[in-house]
Amino acid sequence: MRIAVTGSIATDHLMTFPGKFTEHLIADKLDRISLSFLVDGLEIRQGGVAANIAFGMGCLGLRPLLVGAVGQDFASYRSWLEAHGVDTSAVLESKRSHTARFVCTTDTDGNQIASFYPGAMSEARDISITDVAGRAGGVDLVLIGADDPDAMFRHTAACAAAGIPFAADPSQQLPRMDADQTRTLVDGAAFLFSNEYELALIEQRTGWDADELAKHVEIVVTTLGPDGARITQAGQPPVTVGAVPGIQAADPTGAGDAFRAGFLAAVAWELSLERAAQLGCLVAASALETVGTQEYQLTAAALTDRFAAAYGHPAAAEVAQHLT
Repeated sequence: MRIAVTGSIATDHLMTFPGKFTEHLIADKLDRISLSFLVDGLEIRQGGVAANIAFGMGCLGLRPLLVGAVGQDFASYRSWLEAHGVDTSAVLESKRSHTARFVCTTDTDGNQIASFYPGAMSEARDISITDVAGRAGGVDLVLIGADDPDAMFRHTAACAAAGIPFAADPSQQLPRMDADQTRTLVDGAAFLFSNEYELALIEQRTGWDADELAKHVEIVVTTLGPDGARITQAGQPPVTVGAVPGIQAADPTGAGDAFRAGFLAAVAWELSLERAAQLGCLVAASALETVGTQEYQLTAAALTDRFAAAYGHPAAAEVAQHLT
């Protein structure tokens, strides 16, 4: 199964604040916030939702097709991704802009304040997903992640017109979408990925409750933070999978992307949705325990052992046969 992953490709600048943001917010002054936080550390890492997801899939032995726009400063990042199993042949290189930048500060409670500079990402709208699929000899599923909004709409329309199944994952771009735009990105999706808050926002924006949403999306995948993940689809009882126990969280950035990588890998292997959610939680745990979104390492032996400890040996055996 060939999966194309579209969305942002960025460099992450990650900082840690040794305190709590909430202790510095004054309720009756929130309309005039002026704060500067002295941080303890700075990590500069590869990032971007599409690159993060593709990286995780590559580490699991797949060869995902990364689709997005970058600057001429992408050479070393391209080498990194290719070394981790990602096909970057469909990445568009801008002649005028730098690769996107994500700047994020995390406090001791795991709260985050972030900014995102799109840079070359704005040129992702010039990419034709049908042309990409043609050059790749066809794709079986396209994940449409947070990206230049026009690119997201273009990719969604192209998948619908070409009959290519797609997974909707609007995440960070939801706040800028209106009702019609949100419905456009979600309607007809084979999968819809979101966390609990994003799902509530999608339902509010679209005007679709859970039952109505199930008429427009085949499978709704919702991450639940420390409670794991939930999968719903019309006519089937919900499937809830618990998080991996004993996580020593170091950095929450990219955990959702890692979950999607594990989930999509299991989909590519044609495993059950329950196994997909379990593998997603397992890869997310690895990301949570590592600073940086592409710094974790996955080995077949370690994955199998941890999978068995979290979800049982029979479940681990089903996944282990696909790990290399």
